Amino acid sequence: MRHKIAIFFTLLMSSGATMAQSDAMQQVEMKGSKGSALTGEVLATFEQPWAMTFLPDGHSLVTEKAGGLWLLDEDQQKRFEVSNVPEVTARGQGGLGDVIIHPDFASNNTVYVSYVERDPEDDAYSGAVIERATLSITGNGASLSDRKIIWRQSPKITGNGHYSHRMVFSPDGYLFITSGERQKFTPSQNMAMNLGKILRLNDDGSVPKDNPFYDNGGVTAQIWTLGHRNPLGIDFDAQGNLWAHEMGPRHGDELNIIERARNYGYPMVSQGDHYSGVKIPNHEDYPIFKAPELAWVPAISPAGFIIYQGDLHSGWTGNGFIGGLSSKALIRVTYGKNEKGEWDVQEAERYEWGERVREVEQDDAGNIYVLEDGDSGRLIKVHKSG
Repeated sequence: MRHKIAIFFTLLMSSGATMAQSDAMQQVEMKGSKGSALTGEVLATFEQPWAMTFLPDGHSLVTEKAGGLWLLDEDQQKRFEVSNVPEVTARGQGGLGDVIIHPDFASNNTVYVSYVERDPEDDAYSGAVIERATLSITGNGASLSDRKIIWRQSPKITGNGHYSHRMVFSPDGYLFITSGERQKFTPSQNMAMNLGKILRLNDDGSVPKDNPFYDNGGVTAQIWTLGHRNPLGIDFDAQGNLWAHEMGPRHGDELNIIERARNYGYPMVSQGDHYSGVKIPNHEDYPIFKAPELAWVPAISPAGFIIYQGDLHSGWTGNGFIGGLSSKALIRVTYGKNEKGEWDVQEAERYEWGERVREVEQDDAGNIYVLEDGDSGRLIKVHKSG
């Protein structure tokens, strides 16, 4: 009897190992709109993943909207769920959001996480916040300590959409934050609010004195640019130019070069229209507003963004990669300038495999990864086919 039980458990364990190995070896084919193809290697699965960042040693961090923060090993397999993470109540588009590391992470172990907090006096009101914390990793687990909120969306308002709260560090060490207009339209042009803006802070959350509106004080001093809707991707190119994409209203998604103190026009202008069908003037009609370098009609619903700096895929160096939600694609864009010195930004190709793409990231070796959206969102490593 004992012998039969032992054989049963041996077969069970063998079957489990085979299933795990099968999951690890799962691949997806990504069909390119220009006839090329990519192969995706499935590495792990998450519940509503939202963001990813790499540590200098090859480990990575992945956030889940409901509040999970995972540490992955060098092979991008789940190692530990990080403890002492901010508590969140996920509603609508809000929950645990972005995660990035400090430029000097190798010496200070500092990370930044964005999430949505509720108003303690009225649960209907909410806003995004950013915490700075220390990440500690041992052989037994990982945890956050020395947590401190360094930024808040102001004011908190009703609704559960358009928080944005993406982050990136500039080459000279400033923290840039995207702050959505919370589906309220007018905050984008209201300088007394930091909603509908892109913001520039020091790494401790203080405001740089050379910000364009510093002398106005308050949250206005944080503002770098205004007139944004829901910017869900932001990155610097190799020349130090800042780029951000944002969801338009009904179509008209935008990719913008972000220039100090410029007004990008929302809701006064847009390449899309209101969901009600009411028309919005285009940027061309009011050139006082900065027009996008590339716009999408129909919409792609952009989420996640990198400008590829690696050498592994040399033909892609300097290209942008955008996750598409409604478009269910990884979208590649190219950057150039015409004979007048004006930007010429084009969609080069989109790669599809029938899944919403929430996040795009790259590691120091030049590998590109995507996170699918949803309850069983997969982490996929992208390979060129052939």
